[in-house]
Amino acid sequence: MIERLFTNALLPDGTATDLAVTDGRFVAIEPDIAADEAVPRIDLGGRLVLPAFVDGHIHLDKSFLGEPWQPHRPAASLRGRLAVEKALLAGVRPAAERADALIAQAARLGTMAMRSHVDVDATTGLSHLHAVMSAREKWRGIVDIELVAFPQAGILTCPGTADILDAAIREGAEVVGGIDPEGMDGDSEDHLDVVFGIAERRGAKIDIHLHEAGLPGVAQLHRIAARTRALGLGGRVAVSHAYALGDVDEPALDAVARALADAGVAIMTNAPGDRAFPPILRLREHGVRLFAGNDNIRDAWWPYGNGDMLQRAMLIGYRSGFYSDEDLGVALDMATTEAAKALGLEGRGLEPGAQASFVALPASCGAAAVAAPPAERLVFRHGIGLKLPD
Repeated sequence: MIERLFTNALLPDGTATDLAVTDGRFVAIEPDIAADEAVPRIDLGGRLVLPAFVDGHIHLDKSFLGEPWQPHRPAASLRGRLAVEKALLAGVRPAAERADALIAQAARLGTMAMRSHVDVDATTGLSHLHAVMSAREKWRGIVDIELVAFPQAGILTCPGTADILDAAIREGAEVVGGIDPEGMDGDSEDHLDVVFGIAERRGAKIDIHLHEAGLPGVAQLHRIAARTRALGLGGRVAVSHAYALGDVDEPALDAVARALADAGVAIMTNAPGDRAFPPILRLREHGVRLFAGNDNIRDAWWPYGNGDMLQRAMLIGYRSGFYSDEDLGVALDMATTEAAKALGLEGRGLEPGAQASFVALPASCGAAAVAAPPAERLVFRHGIGLKLPD
C-alpha cells in the first residue's frame, strides 16, 4: 500500500515522474502512479529530485560557522597552521555548539549523511570526539554521521596518540584515520602498522589523509592498497585528497589506479583550488571509486565553504573541466550515491527499495543543477519534510 505520493517531479535525466513511498522507502518511481484517493499527495511543481547528499569528508570540530568572521591567518608550515588553529579555537564557542551549527546548515541544504574527521591526539585527548559525539546524538535519526578518529598532529611524532586512536574507536568512532605517513611521521611502515593494526583489531574502517606529492605519494598509495588487499579490507578503506594522483604521468597513474581498484580502496577529493588533484574520469575507467566531501568549512585552514554538497559537485566539475551532461552527472554521483557507497551506506538513491531521502529543487535536470546550484531546496527524509531538532 502506498502511504505517500509525490507527483509532478523530474528525474536527473530530465524525465517526468511520480514517487511513491511506503515505510520511508520508495516503492515505485515512474510516471502517473495510481493510488487510492485517500493517499496524501505532494505536488513537487515540476522540481528536479536528487538523492539526498552525502558529505564524505568534513571537519565538524574545526568550523567557525556561526561565529563572527575570522580573517585567515597565514602560516609558513603545517606545525604553524596547527598553532594558529589552536589559538583561534580557544576564542570561539565549544566544539559541540559549532558542530551543531554546521550540521544544521548542511541538513537544510540537503545533506542527510556525512563522515566527519575529528582531531584526537595525546594533547587534546578525546575532548573533540566527545563534543562531536554529543552533537551527533542530537541529530540521530535526521543526519547519519560517521566519525573518524583523526591524528591531525601525526601519530609517531606525537607520543601517546596511537593509544588515543585506539581509545577513540572503543568509545564510538567508526573509522581510524592517518595522515601523511612519511611526510608527517617520517616512517611509513610504522605509521601504517598503527592504523591498520587498530582497524584489524577493532573492526574499524580506515580513512587516511594523504597530501604527499608526486611519486612518493603514489608509493604510499601502493602501500595502502597492498595492506588493504592482504587484510581483506576492500570497500572499508579510503584515502582522502591523494594529491599525488594529479602529479604523475599516465603510466604511474594507471599502475596505481589498477592497484587501488583491485584492493577496493576509494579516493575522496574536494577539488581544492590551489592544488593538482586526482583525475576523476581516468581513475573511474580503472574501476576506482571516487567520492566527494567539503573538507574544511570556514575554519583556520581556509575561509571558504557553506556545507553545500551540490556546490561542491559544481566545483569538482568546474576544476575537472566537465562540460557534458554525462560528466556533470559523475560529479553529482560523487556527492550522492558514490559517497554513500564509499561510506558503506546501503539503499541510497532514486530507485524502488531505496530510502526515500531526497532533495527537490528548481532545475531541469541533474547536469543543470550541478552547473548552477539553485538556492531553493525542499528536503525530505524517509518521505517526510525535514524537521530540524530544537
